[in-house]
Amino acid sequence: MSEHEFAVWAPLPHQVRLDVEGTLHPMTRSDDGWWRAVVDAASDARYGFVLDDDPAVLPDPRSPRQPDGVHERSQLWDPRSQAWTDGDWHGRSIEGGVIYELHIGTFTPEGTFDSAIEKLDHLVELGVDFVEVMPVNAFSGTHGWGYDGVLWYAVHEAYGGPDGLVRLVDACHARGLGVLIDAVFNHLGPSGNYLPKYGPYLSSGSNPWGESINIADTGADQVRRYILDCALRWMRDFHADGLRLDAVHALVDTTAIHILEEMSAETDALSTELGRPLSLVAESDMNDPRLITPRDQGGLGMTAQWDDDIHHAIHSAVSGEQQGYYNDFGTLETLATTLRHGYYHAGTFSTFRGRRHGRELDTATIPATRLLAYTLTHDQVGNRAIGDRPSQNLTTGQQAVKAALALGSPYTAMLFMGEEWASSSPFQFFSSHPEPELARATAEGRKAEFAEHGWDADEVPDPQDPETFLRSKLKWDEVTGGEHARVLDFYRRLIALRRDEPDMADPWLDNLRIEYDEDARWFVMRRGALAVVCNLGTDEVDVPVAGDVVLAWDEPTVGSGSSRIGGHSVVVLRTTT
Repeated sequence: MSEHEFAVWAPLPHQVRLDVEGTLHPMTRSDDGWWRAVVDAASDARYGFVLDDDPAVLPDPRSPRQPDGVHERSQLWDPRSQAWTDGDWHGRSIEGGVIYELHIGTFTPEGTFDSAIEKLDHLVELGVDFVEVMPVNAFSGTHGWGYDGVLWYAVHEAYGGPDGLVRLVDACHARGLGVLIDAVFNHLGPSGNYLPKYGPYLSSGSNPWGESINIADTGADQVRRYILDCALRWMRDFHADGLRLDAVHALVDTTAIHILEEMSAETDALSTELGRPLSLVAESDMNDPRLITPRDQGGLGMTAQWDDDIHHAIHSAVSGEQQGYYNDFGTLETLATTLRHGYYHAGTFSTFRGRRHGRELDTATIPATRLLAYTLTHDQVGNRAIGDRPSQNLTTGQQAVKAALALGSPYTAMLFMGEEWASSSPFQFFSSHPEPELARATAEGRKAEFAEHGWDADEVPDPQDPETFLRSKLKWDEVTGGEHARVLDFYRRLIALRRDEPDMADPWLDNLRIEYDEDARWFVMRRGALAVVCNLGTDEVDVPVAGDVVLAWDEPTVGSGSSRIGGHSVVVLRTTT
């Protein structure tokens, strides 16, 4: 037992008492709305707060651990007590690297941090640079995507809690892998959100996932501090090398200093303190280059951002899908425009949105490495009605073409778990809300959402059905067999090419050269002397590029001035023409 100061920001209640292991203690309020008490407590004591006359013991908004779930008492956890072994890890920026996005619960059969450690050597052999874990903050239920977190400072216990996350990050660093943590600051989940009882955490606005967070209204200063301290906690206490920030376009900030600019500044300060690079990667659908423009140039200072236009352009051109937000994509001209300029919609009319969208990127000052290129993500798979992957609809040759366009591009690249071997597992939307009414509403809402977009509602899996979760787990026994092994070998060689060839390191889009033939369905992306030559059609085609074969999905026939490429195939040539 030792003295411990407990503190909580709670400007709304008139009285706050501290419960430590069932014993109530008074707390003293300061003018800024913070309540404090110094109490003897064990290092792993369970505690919570009692507000006014309500006898319920609520968890700490800044809870470091929730061993019994998000509705129960919090538990003390001291990050300084952890036995880190990564003192020699000096980190690196994500720019130009290869990121591997994964969901802890479905990455392995066991679905834990410790079981994920057992697969890290696979990622090292694949050649990726960073592991990006989907949200690991505490949420209600045993399994879910994690975007309905309600206690942002705590780590989901079913994955292994904070100790398990420490072990995972430490193991990644021991293997030379950086770690990004997916952080959600734009909304809170529907179950276990007690923050409004404490203070004005929510605003009067809303977004597609619920009520918006108060970052610009009355009382916003402490809410902003709550967000910023949480962001820094992942990088300081858990040694993460950066964050992926979910849907930043939903952070409605009308103040003079946007919260993302503030987060960027404080992240840079922490980076200096720790002596290693820290990266902030924003998910945004705004196509606004100010997001990734340095602060001293009037931007928000994010290291990089997800670029859905690149995904849409690649996927649509290869698959032929043009429904929904793919409507403006699908041609090789669109693919070329997007790869050349970073954004397709740059002040242009978006049919899906029914308005002009985006702003032109200055490719002379902003390198391509500040945009992420990918052929699928958890969203682009899981937000399909049945969670089907490209591997369930496309040939392996088409998947090789997609991989070559993303990994052969100048952009920072990202893979989604299992993509590298054309996993047959879907990634479906799953949840485990313990409240029957919430479970029912989630299932019905999911079906209604897809019915509006023309999907058969009967095909939409029930998110609450445990089988939906189990179906989404990767099948690791596929890795060494048949076409799966062939795809994996191609990914490994593509990533090695990206790493080892100097021409692949040029980050400037002004040096990217593209040629294509819309009718013949061939597409060439030149990186210095290297040419990524793709045949998106089903028939063999002659492409006016020749050279030495560096990497091929199917061996081409190379002539003196052209190459014959098989249908749904790709080759990388060291060019002579």
